[in-house]
Amino acid sequence: MISVIIPTRNGEELLAELLQKLQKQTCASEFDILVVDSSSTDATREIARKYGARVIKISAAEFDHGTTRTMAAEMATGECIVFLTQDAVPADKHCISHLIAPLKQQQDIAVTYGRQLPYPGASLFARHLRIFNYDENSCVRCLEDKDSLGLKTIFVSNSCAAYRKTALADVGYFGHNHLFAEDACAVGRLLQRGYKIAYVSEAKVFHSHNYSVYQELQRYFDVGAFHRRQHWIIEEFGSAGGAGRSYVRSELNCLFSEKQYSLLPSFFVRNLMKLAGYKLGYYHTLLPESALPFLSMNPAWWEKRKRKQT
Repeated sequence: MISVIIPTRNGEELLAELLQKLQKQTCASEFDILVVDSSSTDATREIARKYGARVIKISAAEFDHGTTRTMAAEMATGECIVFLTQDAVPADKHCISHLIAPLKQQQDIAVTYGRQLPYPGASLFARHLRIFNYDENSCVRCLEDKDSLGLKTIFVSNSCAAYRKTALADVGYFGHNHLFAEDACAVGRLLQRGYKIAYVSEAKVFHSHNYSVYQELQRYFDVGAFHRRQHWIIEEFGSAGGAGRSYVRSELNCLFSEKQYSLLPSFFVRNLMKLAGYKLGYYHTLLPESALPFLSMNPAWWEKRKRKQT
């Protein structure tokens, strides 16, 4: 049995297409699909049930990237647990079989993640992000790679990833109270236990976002806050500086190679906003509590944190 877990919140726009594509997977007969819905106000739960998924409803305030996925993983019936987001649509019928193949072939691989392709109509910046993070070359990484890869060693995305349940349970699943990057935390712990992670470029999903300039600031605010709150990751795998500089150079090269010179002002503004967002996030403890929800892509997390403190 393969457990497919999809957290949702008002996901009716793409959920039906996602579930249709799951039904057409070559290994679909082995699926147990679990949708954990954060009190959607649209037809998300009805769509999920229509396509045969088990549906668990939680309150929107209860959702947490780590806690919610941990709860779902504990409920999973399969040894292979596949995580998708509601806006990540398999590109072909072999996506999931490719994704889980390394888990079946090598016992020391605990995590795999797939290649994310930009949707048609994605902006140059959205397309480049996918090209930079998800190339055509599959690979396997282990803890020793941190000396050459730094933070890239623990790069993974729960928009399309698969885990060996026994290994994930061994590190306490995803933990709790995560603003962001619960997947990187789990992978870091797994690598420390001697497991490996596989990037499977043949397992392809469509998944991209055309972020506004302000959303770029918010996303990198969350990255900075995550690195501050999970500082063991920086201590173990290194800072984000090198990866950030490589990304900026690559994006600039992409812009020039496509002769999109008119996007140069946007390029500079976006990257300045990313840097500012990261710094604000990393030093968020110095900021007024009331400002944090407005700077984050996950304002509900900060509101919940404030309620717990009071």
